Amino acid sequence: MMALNPAPQPGSTAPPRHVAIIMDGNGRWAQNRGWPRLVGHRRGAERVKQIVRACPDLGVNWLTVYAFSTENWKRSTEEVLGLMKIFRRYIQREADGLAAEGVRMRFIGGRERLDPKLQALMSGIEARTAGNSRLNLTVAINYGGRDELIRASTKLAEKIAAGRIENPTEAELADCLDTAGTPDPDLVIRTSGETRTSNFLPWQAAYAEYEFTQTLWPDFTPEHLADILDRFGLRDRRFGGV
Repeated sequence: MMALNPAPQPGSTAPPRHVAIIMDGNGRWAQNRGWPRLVGHRRGAERVKQIVRACPDLGVNWLTVYAFSTENWKRSTEEVLGLMKIFRRYIQREADGLAAEGVRMRFIGGRERLDPKLQALMSGIEARTAGNSRLNLTVAINYGGRDELIRASTKLAEKIAAGRIENPTEAELADCLDTAGTPDPDLVIRTSGETRTSNFLPWQAAYAEYEFTQTLWPDFTPEHLADILDRFGLRDRRFGGV
């Protein structure tokens, strides 16, 4: 874990190794056109494919996307079931391509509430792509940062009770998170004009740079991403230094 997360250096302008994206605006994109919200979600899934393919050439080695939050269960039954169907189709249709293109796919979030078939597909593609390293793609499904911290704290408390840890450190808590073994994001992007973080990676993104764009996710192209990465390179990241 520590090898993956070297201490940040003040003033660093290196390209972001890890980009995390809150993919917002699918429903509004569809409604603006008089279409059902699920049409926007399907178009958003197509956009994910394009961004995934573009990342390695843009110097991004780790990509984390927020697909479904713990709060999204509040949406209509029709929309939730439709989203779960889209997730299943994405894994089934993209498995061969992701494996061939050297993408390692992983999932974070609680799985117990998900459909067993979807859980099986998730585990299957994780195992199939485990040896890939060209791009590390993490998909957050039924994910909430507070929920993750509660689960991580419980794991850490169990280790302390068992005598495996005496004085817990930040690194030992990080090892109990869903993202254990993943470097912290350098850049978090949220599409659609909203300017909140929505319970996404609160621990991991403590020192990330943020970019909020008006572009709705189905319209977010690799060119949009490239422009944001260029702006990232102009930022002075001091991490508490001078």
